[in-house]
Amino acid sequence: MTSVPRRFDRCRTSKRYCAEKLCCKSERAEATFHCDDCRTDQCYDCVTSIHQSSPKFEFHERSHIVPPLFEFLCQISNAESNRHCTELNFADLHCEICNINFCFTCFEFYHRGPRRTHRKTNFKDYKSREAQKNLETIVKPISPVDLEDTSLTFVSCPQIQVDQEVTSSMDSFNSVNSRHSQNGSIPDLCLNSNGKDLIHIEEELAASQIDEHHYNSGSFMLLDGQEKLQVDDKEDFLEKLGCDEDEQVKVVSIFGNTGDGKSYTLNYTFFGGKEVFQTSAHQESCTIGVWASYDPVTKAMVIDTEGFLGITANQNQRSRLLLKILAISDVVIYRTRAERLHNDMFQFLSDASTAYTKHFSQELKATAKRCRKNAADLHPSVIVFHETTNTKVLGEDNGGKPAESDLLDKFQQLDCQMHFKDLKYVGTRTKGAKTDFQRFQAELQEQLENKSHRAARKPEVVYTTLKNLNDKFSGEIEKPVFGMFPDQMFTCSIKCQCCGENCCLSMNHKTDQSHHTDKRCKYQHQFGNKVYLCKRCWMVGKQNIVVLKTSESQDNAWMGFAKYVWAGEVLECPHCGVIYRSREKWYGNSHVEDVVTMEIRHVWPDGLQNLQGAQNAARKLVDGMHYIADSISSVGSGPTKMLSDWMADKIAPEYWVPNAQIKECSLCSVRLENEQKHHCRVCGKGFCDGCSTHRRPVPERGWGENVAVRVCDNCFQTDNMTGSAESTGSNSQTTARRVGEAVTTAIGVAASTFNYPLDMLKDTARPAYWIPDTEIKNCCVCKEEFGPKRAIHHCRTCGKGVCKACSPNKLPVPIRGWDYPVRVCTKCEKKTEEI
Repeated sequence: MTSVPRRFDRCRTSKRYCAEKLCCKSERAEATFHCDDCRTDQCYDCVTSIHQSSPKFEFHERSHIVPPLFEFLCQISNAESNRHCTELNFADLHCEICNINFCFTCFEFYHRGPRRTHRKTNFKDYKSREAQKNLETIVKPISPVDLEDTSLTFVSCPQIQVDQEVTSSMDSFNSVNSRHSQNGSIPDLCLNSNGKDLIHIEEELAASQIDEHHYNSGSFMLLDGQEKLQVDDKEDFLEKLGCDEDEQVKVVSIFGNTGDGKSYTLNYTFFGGKEVFQTSAHQESCTIGVWASYDPVTKAMVIDTEGFLGITANQNQRSRLLLKILAISDVVIYRTRAERLHNDMFQFLSDASTAYTKHFSQELKATAKRCRKNAADLHPSVIVFHETTNTKVLGEDNGGKPAESDLLDKFQQLDCQMHFKDLKYVGTRTKGAKTDFQRFQAELQEQLENKSHRAARKPEVVYTTLKNLNDKFSGEIEKPVFGMFPDQMFTCSIKCQCCGENCCLSMNHKTDQSHHTDKRCKYQHQFGNKVYLCKRCWMVGKQNIVVLKTSESQDNAWMGFAKYVWAGEVLECPHCGVIYRSREKWYGNSHVEDVVTMEIRHVWPDGLQNLQGAQNAARKLVDGMHYIADSISSVGSGPTKMLSDWMADKIAPEYWVPNAQIKECSLCSVRLENEQKHHCRVCGKGFCDGCSTHRRPVPERGWGENVAVRVCDNCFQTDNMTGSAESTGSNSQTTARRVGEAVTTAIGVAASTFNYPLDMLKDTARPAYWIPDTEIKNCCVCKEEFGPKRAIHHCRTCGKGVCKACSPNKLPVPIRGWDYPVRVCTKCEKKTEEI
């Protein structure tokens, strides 16, 4: 029988190499750590880089990789001192003659020559025989009376010696729940055992009591510390939550200071002690951002939040993040572990309830109206879970007075308003190491089953609400702000350009709603932020704004300009008519403030600028001159295209093809319906502009010896006439045409004499609130860049540059002195006429 060739590549190395390959210094870097959360072996460089790159990796459980015992490895160094197993392979064979363990490679190397007859056995079989020998050994128990006493009966009870590897691994096992164990839960026969064994027994008992529904329970990050949502959409949210989309759930969230055991409380209250939310014995906070999980037993979505008083770059941003979670919560738990209730708890609940009522009042009122309830009934339920060690909790020895009454009295003493009406207090006094959660669990279960205030809802609704809140209340927050939930977290960040006051409306309010503040503004000349109100109307309780303008509303442009030159500016009230003219009399004219009341208005960056009248008399004059220029230009082009072609045919030479018969270019066959038609002075046919760009003298057709006229491309390349031999060089046929061209050219020059000065006066005649053309680069609506094909127009309301496509409509703008329809952009067209 042919022998099977040996396979030496079956050797199993004990070395563990880095599996991350992130920043290893060599191709096969040896691993020194094992991360339980990453489930990979990592070298020192990779473990340092990965677990310092993000806060969510910082608290991963990592352990040093302990090399296996030498008795399980290849021992060729015991046989030859100058040779070592390079890969530190596990033992595969045992030599009974040498009594040494070898791997396949080292066995073949060492057992050459005279040693090749040594007997070998499989290493696993060798270890099994050794273990069987230990089992068959009869062990004499130690007598509690005397070491020399032999009266006790020998028992054949197998006592297997625990391997050092197993013992060391058990010693290294650590659980955060071990510190809460009590001796009363351990059997009496184990009381004299080692303390570490008691911890292991306690952990095994606790693990055996975990409900089977929580075996697969886990948590996921819902929002990070920067308020960024960590789920992509509704489907991703349901998948991570592990909940059916048709399930009706309630949201339970927990708040409190860092280190007070919020995560530990949720683990024991909802998940039977399983570490669903991570706990840690380190100084750093183990909960960064917001984490969520689902309890299938109570049908509650449980949310664990980042604690207060922890190290953070912006406390206000974290406070706003927590208020968003509070807004979607049905039951709010405030966890505190202190001998006495601290002021920060009352301040947080007061500020949170005030901010909740203020910024979500509109949504609460709409929901309450649909449910036929009061808005206060829709507030979340609040449970204060207070744990002490030596101090009595509220309600003890208080003459039967409820603990909630003491809690509300403390709110009044601190002058903190509490808008949440459903407030519960649960106090527990912990004498031992383990917290008693029975009363707290009972109260929490009662609140979850209570459907009189807030009913359960689908997880999709919870996700949508949180996403909308997170999108609305976002943005940068100033750090040095006092108070737990200052108004600037949720109010508009736009400031008045004159006084610097903030808008008091909600953040990201509707664009058609102008900014507002209750504080008075101050006048600054560069902004022109004062307006005139008709004094007669103001005295009867009306506010009618009047502006200085050049003409009355019923005057046309030329009549209004004439009156302006004679009598000056005018103030016209919509109800009282004309109330003031600056030069109505030769002398002794009244002052403008005698007939008006002045009011200082705020100037917002996206609002109207320069409110002191329009001052658009020069612009109206320029517009009138533009009208004259357009009228003169229209004479040169003819009233209509048909009339122009008819007149051209009447004065055209006899050999020209009539315009009515020219439908397309004679050379390139392009349709000439809207494009201008050109006649070749040689052949008389019709061509487009591109096929008749050349010029040369055509004396044979009567166009003069030294005058270059338009010819087509074909005739330009030939020196003789084509197709017109019967024609002579008479000038009589071309005289009328030459006269018509001269008249048209004269009219065009006259029109240009108006256009050139108008362009020069355009910037000079600009109203005060218009932005200069030199500062306008893009359209204020579509943001397209202006250029030769995109002309600049000004919106008569805001004065910004706008293109023709973004200002298709015309409306009167009386606040700027334009009583007749003028150009406005689409943004100002949608806004109301407010200042």
